[in-house]
Amino acid sequence: MQEFTVKFTPQNKLVRVPKGTDLLSAAIKAGIVLAASCGGVGLCGKCRIVVEKGTFKSEASPLVGEEDRKNGIVLACETIVEGDLEVRIPKESLGLHEKISGATEEFTKGVVLEKEKSIKYLPLVRKIYVELTAPTADNSTSDLERIYDALAEKIDHVHISTKVASLKHLDELLRDSDYKVTAVIAYNDDSVEILTIEPGDTSKANFGFAFDIGTTTVAGQLIDLNTKNILGTRIAFNKQASYGSDVITRIIYASEPEGLKKLNEAVMENINDIIGDLTDACKINLSDVYGLVMAGNMTMMHLLLKIDPSNIRKSPYVPTSVVFQNINAAELGVETNPKGTVAFAPGVTTYIGGDIVSGVLACGLAESDEMSLLADIGTNGEIVLGTKDWMIGAAASAGPAFEGSGLSHGMKAVRGAIEKVRISKSLDVEIGTIGNDAPKGICGSGYIDLLCQMLKAGVIGKDGRINRDIKSKRVRKSDVNYEFVVSFKSESAIGRDIVIQEDDIENLKRSKAAIYSAIIALLNKVEKNINEVNKIYIAGGFGNYLNIENSIFIGLLPDLKRDVYEFIGNSSLAGARMSLISHEAFEKMSTIYKNITYMDLSSEPNYMDEYVAALFFPHTDLGRFPSARS
Repeated sequence: MQEFTVKFTPQNKLVRVPKGTDLLSAAIKAGIVLAASCGGVGLCGKCRIVVEKGTFKSEASPLVGEEDRKNGIVLACETIVEGDLEVRIPKESLGLHEKISGATEEFTKGVVLEKEKSIKYLPLVRKIYVELTAPTADNSTSDLERIYDALAEKIDHVHISTKVASLKHLDELLRDSDYKVTAVIAYNDDSVEILTIEPGDTSKANFGFAFDIGTTTVAGQLIDLNTKNILGTRIAFNKQASYGSDVITRIIYASEPEGLKKLNEAVMENINDIIGDLTDACKINLSDVYGLVMAGNMTMMHLLLKIDPSNIRKSPYVPTSVVFQNINAAELGVETNPKGTVAFAPGVTTYIGGDIVSGVLACGLAESDEMSLLADIGTNGEIVLGTKDWMIGAAASAGPAFEGSGLSHGMKAVRGAIEKVRISKSLDVEIGTIGNDAPKGICGSGYIDLLCQMLKAGVIGKDGRINRDIKSKRVRKSDVNYEFVVSFKSESAIGRDIVIQEDDIENLKRSKAAIYSAIIALLNKVEKNINEVNKIYIAGGFGNYLNIENSIFIGLLPDLKRDVYEFIGNSSLAGARMSLISHEAFEKMSTIYKNITYMDLSSEPNYMDEYVAALFFPHTDLGRFPSARS
């Protein structure tokens, strides 16, 4: 097969690929991650590159204007290698996979912090120092039984076991250490397993990791299991995004040759990067990390464990499992002590995964006498309503719009993303960006501000259509439809205007309608009124930046007293951390997942009625949004 060389600049990377390879695949092979939220099927227009020299074949995409095409700009996913090439990658086309330093406070606030204080401290992994009596002719108890007897005096009465591998060289270890050793034990259901025996007293060095494996981001925390202290937090964009921004795209990719392997390797690289980064920063030996708890949605858990997720997207949408037993750290591939143990938050069904069960644990919804609601607004929108006596959950097909995907200039909430917008009566636009950098695009919270301001300024009507009668250079007709210019080329960091198009508005309108109508449909199902909800917990990375007033004004959230709403940050990570430091908390998750009734919104006729009614800003029934009346 004929092969050609592709040179990527400014990275100065060379790669040899067969003729007919698309440039997105060539970039991945070269170790370059391009923005490709659609998974490389030509729908997002994010993988724009400039072919500066060489022979290629490219489809004319409506997402690349005629002027851009004349300048050599093409979409990498639709450009085929026909000869040696030199390709320049604009900065804005690079995928965002850098680490984000996570402030510990964001994950330990409000109700979550209070809930964590009340749980019984009993970590997943403990180190217990014991001093044994040496065997004699009168006391010939086996080495292992001596350890069992010593541990039985220090832990609750539970069954203790160990693997045969842990017995090898045990006799030598005990004698060399004068029978003074530390047993590393892990709780698993109602039993305790001895993971290993260490010579001497090593009990003061006991660490673990809690992880939230999200579709968009992977977040991890290093915990001192002796003190419960959080030693550090890191967040990184999920490297699986190279193969698609949503779970459906990744499930499809997983069925391709080597697809499941690549997706698994991508997220494992995230996990091990975070582990290495935090242990280095805290000067902790990886051999002292024995316990990990993972929480994530059902697709992420399947990909993490290299389980084929294909049936998740096929009727009747049944996952292989919703509960995953503890496994050996080495088996998973995490770069900690290979004898360590990894536990997983249980899920409910395909669309209510361990991340939501973990979140319910963290906010205390399952132990409250009063009716509360947890809304995790991220790449997907999952909602749980209930009390300690009953819970019902649903997943809204909101899509990744509020994560910045699938929109003309959408991006994740990183430096340069427009996060705040104000529009004057004369249509002057003031923007605020993350890091105060020149704007590169618009993130989810920025779009909510933008929609709210466009409504108030009369730029769009309640149906989301741009007002054609406005005489302003910001309102214009594009190749596709009408658009509003948020930031002109001269102000932006990407060398072109940053706009919002009517198709973007329609996309956002459908997303907000899906979330709002899911909340109402759940309430209708249990014959409750929205005003009976005592507390609404907003979780997820997106929730940290959400403006409640603007969210209500566009109809994303119900119009309630503002103190009903409480941001709780990454509740999935918080629940995983609680389960790491408290076996009791982990056992509560096992009760929670069994007590959540899943409601399939697609089979609820009431939901579709609610959804259609919500396809306006804020709603067709303005009586539901008194504070949004003009």
